[in-house]
Amino acid sequence: MADLIKRALTRRRKSRKVIAAEDEPNENLVLGVKFAIGMTVCLSALEVAHMVFLGTWNSEIFAGITVLSGTIVGLFVGQKA
Repeated sequence: MADLIKRALTRRRKSRKVIAAEDEPNENLVLGVKFAIGMTVCLSALEVAHMVFLGTWNSEIFAGITVLSGTIVGLFVGQKA
């Protein structure tokens, strides 16, 4: 999975349909994305458990999922620009 994240965050500069250079992301950025993905999965599992056992929707947990998802998408879009 580390290679997949690193490859997705790698910038590729092209000139005349040939890859001229690749800029690999910082290792701290890759670790941060891994952490954010892991926390999103954990919060999703927590929301499912909350709904199964208590039978109610928790908007605070969903807000955390939304924030982390937005952060991950923002990192991918910002890194490519």
